[in-house]
Amino acid sequence: MALATLTSKGQVTIPKAVRDSLHLHAGDKVEFVITETKEALLKPVTKKVDDVFGRLHKPGRKPISIEKMDAGIKKKMQANFK
Repeated sequence: MALATLTSKGQVTIPKAVRDSLHLHAGDKVEFVITETKEALLKPVTKKVDDVFGRLHKPGRKPISIEKMDAGIKKKMQANFK
């Protein structure tokens, strides 16, 4: 059984064994679900492709090729490592 302590600010550190089991990493979102029996379930929040489809669409923007996207990504990555 993994135990944690609630701080005076209402914070809890999720034990490593639980983080590993749920594949949680820094910055990940979790959801607390309270059951009818007053138990709390911790669920990782994941997004499906269908949930985010179309978020980058901007009316009037011209489409670009995969090659141009790859070139832009490569240029940005190279700039980050200089």
